[in-house]
Amino acid sequence: MAIIAQLSDIHLAAGRHGGVDDDSGPVRALRAAVSSLLSLPARPDAVVLTGDLADGGRLAEYARLHALLSPLPMAVYPMCGNHDDRDELRRAFADHPAVSATGTAPQAPLQYAVDVAGVRLVCCDTTVDGHSHGHMSEERLAWLDRELSAAPGTPTVIATHHPPYPIGMRFIDDLRFVDPAGFASVLSRHPQVVRVISGHAHRATVGSLAGRVCTTCPSTYRQLFLDLTQRGRAAVTGEPAGFALHLVGDDGTATTHFAPTGNYRPLMDVE
Repeated sequence: MAIIAQLSDIHLAAGRHGGVDDDSGPVRALRAAVSSLLSLPARPDAVVLTGDLADGGRLAEYARLHALLSPLPMAVYPMCGNHDDRDELRRAFADHPAVSATGTAPQAPLQYAVDVAGVRLVCCDTTVDGHSHGHMSEERLAWLDRELSAAPGTPTVIATHHPPYPIGMRFIDDLRFVDPAGFASVLSRHPQVVRVISGHAHRATVGSLAGRVCTTCPSTYRQLFLDLTQRGRAAVTGEPAGFALHLVGDDGTATTHFAPTGNYRPLMDVE
């Protein structure tokens, strides 16, 4: 069984002086998330970061992110969100083989596929330059189709920043994955895809697309207020930060757990 941890919407922010304050909320929250992963009885085989890693897309933010993730002994796979800058992320993670393999062309899509303990993890780039919504062009969809066709017998998890299904919260759905029909069409041709995981929503949600279970991950920092009314209020709450764990068996069965950040210990045995 493979265990893939997901951290999302970290939002490290550099201040006016150009550096990242180690006492800032996003830094303290990320440290807590890393500590939580390290305290798990079964450590993940890999960690995927599903976008909005930096708040302003600055090199200093990614450099601090790289350092804060260094205690993790497993592979870490960063992705871009609408707050991120592909080129600056690539510069800071130049030592990362999967990231460096995405090329050096300015603002080239940051997308790649890797193997994690017998599971294929396909990281897609849904960002649109200068905009907050998500989209996958025909070229990106063709790339995804090729990557999925390369390993049709391997259980596969697809990661995106923007969720390809409606969340029901106006603030997020206004910044949605625009026209996911092409993405759904690609999914429908590849039955080995067992889960689609996303960020962006700053909440744990479960949906579906093309008959596949899709999920979003809590933010390591702030959660969005759960307002499902027609207009909906755009606000953050004091709800606990969290992360997701995706378990994929050799037979392709997949299970997702959502966990609040923190080192929780057993209170009593129940057997």
